Amino acid sequence: MKKFLVFSLWVSLIFARAVSLNKTQKDVSTMTEILWSFDNLEAVGGNSITVLGAPRVIDTPNGKATEFDGKQDGLLVNGLPLTGFDQFTVEVIFRPDADGLKEQRFFHMQESASQNRVLLETRLTGNSRWFLDTYIRSGQTDKTLFAENFTHPVGQWYQAALVFDGREMRHYVNGTEELASEISFTPLHQGQTSIGVRINRVYWFKGAIRKARFAPRALMPEEFLQP
Repeated sequence: MKKFLVFSLWVSLIFARAVSLNKTQKDVSTMTEILWSFDNLEAVGGNSITVLGAPRVIDTPNGKATEFDGKQDGLLVNGLPLTGFDQFTVEVIFRPDADGLKEQRFFHMQESASQNRVLLETRLTGNSRWFLDTYIRSGQTDKTLFAENFTHPVGQWYQAALVFDGREMRHYVNGTEELASEISFTPLHQGQTSIGVRINRVYWFKGAIRKARFAPRALMPEEFLQP
């Protein structure tokens, strides 16, 4: 009888573990990719927005985009697309222009009640070139990928991606990995996103943004959007 009870308990524990694992896998599988198109000034990805300055919706060879003047134009989005993701990929299709500020925060996602945040930034080098600078802050940990040795001409359309696979953050331009580093990261809670400027309205971006995509996993370069 005692052996039977022990066996029954063991079977119950195995079953409970299987149910828990299945639930976790189901929860992860219900997280879908989110696509934002910057083709209007009314809403972004179904989220309400606050328009700063006078950004313009423009036509491009691959669809509409929103253009920012680098001085006062921006969008504040009432939503944080990475909420709950323990892995993620952020992609932005954008065009950095000449004659902007040396440091520009063009995509900033931050929790409402903390300084935890994810940023994509550009740095202009003064010779009509730019490079990508990405940043993650999670609790007491932060990491910057400052790709000063990977410069690109301004005035062209690019795909920039920041990927976190649960252990390492990497960033890419047009599918080419530039820098990587390990970082400890806790999934973000609800918050806001600023486009074309830092959330506290400094470091304005001069250029245009057409599209952004957010995936709840680490995408491979062959899965990236095309600029």
